[in-house]
Amino acid sequence: MAAITAEPTGAQVRSLDEVKQEILRRAGKSNPFNHIRPDDAQRIVASLTSLDRDDWAEAWCKVGLDYEAQGDALAKKGASGKELADIYFLASDYCRIGRYPVANTPGKRKAYLDSVRMYRKAAQHFVNPLQIVEIPFQSKKLVGYLTIRNGATRPPVVMHWGGVDGWKEDREAQNHFLHRAGLASLTVDMPGTGEHPLLYGDPDAVKTYSAWLDHLGSRSDVDGSRIAVWGGSFGAYWAARLAYEEPSRLKGAVFHGGNVHYGFQRDWLVPAFTTGGATYLFGAASLLEARSQAMGTKTMEEFLDAVPKLSLKELGLIDRPSAPILGVNGKLDDQAPVQDIYFLMEHGSPKEARIYPQGRHMGRTPGQPEEEIFATITNWLKDKLTR
Repeated sequence: MAAITAEPTGAQVRSLDEVKQEILRRAGKSNPFNHIRPDDAQRIVASLTSLDRDDWAEAWCKVGLDYEAQGDALAKKGASGKELADIYFLASDYCRIGRYPVANTPGKRKAYLDSVRMYRKAAQHFVNPLQIVEIPFQSKKLVGYLTIRNGATRPPVVMHWGGVDGWKEDREAQNHFLHRAGLASLTVDMPGTGEHPLLYGDPDAVKTYSAWLDHLGSRSDVDGSRIAVWGGSFGAYWAARLAYEEPSRLKGAVFHGGNVHYGFQRDWLVPAFTTGGATYLFGAASLLEARSQAMGTKTMEEFLDAVPKLSLKELGLIDRPSAPILGVNGKLDDQAPVQDIYFLMEHGSPKEARIYPQGRHMGRTPGQPEEEIFATITNWLKDKLTR
C-alpha cells in the first residue's frame, strides 16, 4: 500500500507540543489511548523529540515490548489467565499506538506485527475462547477472530470491523458488549487495513464480506441464519453497502459514523482533509494519510477522484430494498457527515437512527461514556437477531 507523498496545501497539522498535550489529555480515557496507563503516557511523552513516524513507533513499542517481557516472566511463574490476558493486551495496545494510525513505514509495520503477536498471546487467556479463522479468497486468504461465549449453543453472530485506524485487534470493547448480550462475534479488518488482502477501492472488496457470510453459514457452532454486521468510521460504508448487497442474509447492519454518498464528495472531503478533521490525533492531514493508505492513492487529488465511485447512489443501490439499517453518529462529526444517515433514511427501505446532538465522530459526546453508544447498538443488534 502506498502512503501519500505530500500534505495538501493549508492542511491542519498538530505540532509536537500539541500532540503531547492531546496524549496526556486522552490517556486512559479516549481514542486511541483508552487503555494505556497515564504514568506510562507521561514517560513516553517526555521521550518524544519529534513526530517522525518511526521514532513514534519505537517510543510506544518499547513500552509494549517491556510489558510483553513481563507477561512472559509471569507465564513461567504460572500466573493466572486473567493476569496474563491483561498484561499481554496492554502490551499489544502500546504497539498498536506505535503503528497508529497506519503501518506505512518500516518502524510502524514492525509495531503492527508486534501488536498482533501480543494480542494473540492475550487471546489465549481470554474468558471466552478466541478462534483465529482463515478462509480462502481467490488466490489469497482472509483472517478473522471468532469468539463464542462459553456455554452458548449456536448463537447469532455479529461480524464487525472498524475504520482506517481501528483494526480487528482493536474491537475488544465492542466484543465485551456483544458477548454479554449472548451474541458471538467475528472481527475482521476493513479492506485496505490490517491483514485484509484487498484495498478499499478494489472492485472485489465487497465480495470478501460475502465470503465471510458463506463461511458463517457453513459453521455448526454459530447460527448462520442469524447474522448482523457493524461497521465503524470509514468502515461503516461496508455495513451499509452489505445491507443492500446481501439483504436476505443479514438481520441488521449498523452504520456507525461513516460515509455512503455526501462523505465521498469533494466539497465535504477537502475541508475535512485541510481545516476540518479536528479530532484526529495528528490533525486533518493525517486523516488523509490514513484514508489514502486504505485506498492505495498517493495524493489528495487521486483520492478525491477515486472515492465518488463508491457512493451508493452512483452504484445504483440507494433506492433498493435493504436489510434493516441503524445509523449512528454525532451531529458535529467532522470526519463523516451526519447527512449520510439522513440520505440513507430518505431512500429505499425505512431505516432507524440514533443521532447525538452534541456528538462528534462516532457520536462521541463530551461527558458521556462511549460505552453508552456501544450498549445502544448492541441492544438494537440483539433485538434484530433474536426475534
